[in-house]
Amino acid sequence: MRGTGVGVRLITAAALMAAGAQLNAQNFEPCKNNFSAAQQIALGDKAKAQVYQQTPVLPDDSPVSRYVQQLGQRLVAVAPGYHWPYNFHVANNAEINAFALPGGSVFVNLGTIQAAEDEAQLAGVMAHEISHVVLQHSVCNAEKQQRIGLFAGLGQIAASVILGQTAGDIAAQGIGMTAGLGFLRMSREAERQADLEGARIAYDAGFDPHGMTQFFRTIENKYGSGGAQFLSDHPNPGNRSVYVDQEIATFPPQQHPIRDSAAFERIAKQISGMHAYTSKEIASGAWKMQAPNQTVGNGLNQSVSSAPAKPDLSSSGAWKTLQGTGFTASIPAKWKTYKTDSGRMAGPDGGIGRSADGGAGNVVYGMLTDRYQAQGNAQGAAAVIALIDEISRDNPGFSIRSENQIVVNGVPASSVECVNPSANGGKGERDWIVAFQLSGTTLRYFVFVAPSPDFDALKPAFQRIVNSIRLQQ
Repeated sequence: MRGTGVGVRLITAAALMAAGAQLNAQNFEPCKNNFSAAQQIALGDKAKAQVYQQTPVLPDDSPVSRYVQQLGQRLVAVAPGYHWPYNFHVANNAEINAFALPGGSVFVNLGTIQAAEDEAQLAGVMAHEISHVVLQHSVCNAEKQQRIGLFAGLGQIAASVILGQTAGDIAAQGIGMTAGLGFLRMSREAERQADLEGARIAYDAGFDPHGMTQFFRTIENKYGSGGAQFLSDHPNPGNRSVYVDQEIATFPPQQHPIRDSAAFERIAKQISGMHAYTSKEIASGAWKMQAPNQTVGNGLNQSVSSAPAKPDLSSSGAWKTLQGTGFTASIPAKWKTYKTDSGRMAGPDGGIGRSADGGAGNVVYGMLTDRYQAQGNAQGAAAVIALIDEISRDNPGFSIRSENQIVVNGVPASSVECVNPSANGGKGERDWIVAFQLSGTTLRYFVFVAPSPDFDALKPAFQRIVNSIRLQQ
């Protein structure tokens, strides 16, 4: 059920003067998706926790962060559509970039603020990102990619259900790929819509909307058409400055458009000599060694490990029943269990990393289970192939070792053993996937995970769990 697909452009008090222009301007509805507002906010919160794990973020009470928060709130005051709980943060990253998460978290790189020549340019960039939230672009991308609820916890896949790369890969890309959040790769049409909607938001907030295109020109002149991370992650829809300027021409003239402010000049001076971490420095993890109050905001713990120390692999002793939606299974009584959005994780103490928000992280030793909805008409073996293909695309080096058909308590299932030699810092990872056909294109799958050197030690426990699985109608 769509609870947030608001298609009517709301005219706020600050925008009433521009109502004539809005009637002639292009109006965009949020892209259609099946996520409620609460689900989108929860999705964004999980992604935000991963950002804080992988990227240095300035404290929310730093002068730079407070300035960006104030500027952001001025912009969202006139943003149309659903009233998301917008919040703004500054990533201590030298790359010129910015991004917005579902539900309203907006991150602006320090390098972006340093590159902006005036407040109107920075407002244009932030209005562009706010527009992606307004139009729900990233949620629709995530839905298309089927990243929601899939593989939440494989050793190579971050557990916040939408990350598809290792911590090293994420850091190496810097915030440019927003901690590996592939669903933030925007199409050219989404970029065009965000450009035009962003220009209107900047205008309605009193800023010179030409600041957006002037910022694009600034970074193109400095880095070339593809040299800045912002332009790489925000593909040019073509004639960007031309169509934005044409849109702006439909707005009533502004008497005193804001180009700059004393607050911006003050912040620009403060950060002119401030060191922003390069992507290489972020990849090295050196920033985590700095004083926490220089890099961490919002109370999130940057030192949380997603690769816990080797746990006790013994499965001797009592067992208990794991009750999930549509299934039961027996697991060692001493294993810890966690709920994900639509599944379960279980593993020995220390086998499951913790995310920055204190929830379950990625499975290194243990199991996870969830449902998988194959696209199109894929059923049975074809749906299992689609499942494996999805995992393979997100995990370079992941490959099938063996596959066969088994029967579990009278129910046929596909059994696929896979390996990933590059996982766990080169120690490798083995994954055993057992998938059951539910109905139509839907599978219930279980994934048993361990570093390659330790998999055989856990295999008896994994086998006992499989033998105990009972599906419920």
